[in-house]
Amino acid sequence: MKYGEKEICEFDINKEENFWPNEYSKNYLINIELPEFVSLCPRSGYPDFAKITLQYRPNELVIELKALKLYINSFINKHISHENAANEIYDVLMKKLSPRWLKIVADFNPRGNVHTVITIDSDEQ
Repeated sequence: MKYGEKEICEFDINKEENFWPNEYSKNYLINIELPEFVSLCPRSGYPDFAKITLQYRPNELVIELKALKLYINSFINKHISHENAANEIYDVLMKKLSPRWLKIVADFNPRGNVHTVITIDSDEQ
């Protein structure tokens, strides 16, 4: 196993070191694009590709960007539906960050003539 594969396999999003104190009390917006999301279809095992867009207004914590990258990359060997992947990412980040506002958009590449976009916005919960 190569070092990157090992790092992804052993990664735990729940470790405190993955989240840093937000040093600013102002209401600002963080935009992050993750254009190379890969997971596996739970039925066929075929890879699913997506661009994940994350927007949040931090409260007391921000996510360390390498931790976010490793967390997103950890889906590469996971059999999970588009909807469940988007909801898992949202739920984990909402629980760990407790942001003022969070929005996740999972824009999956078309496959079999179907294009799926899942949007979860904390203002609509």
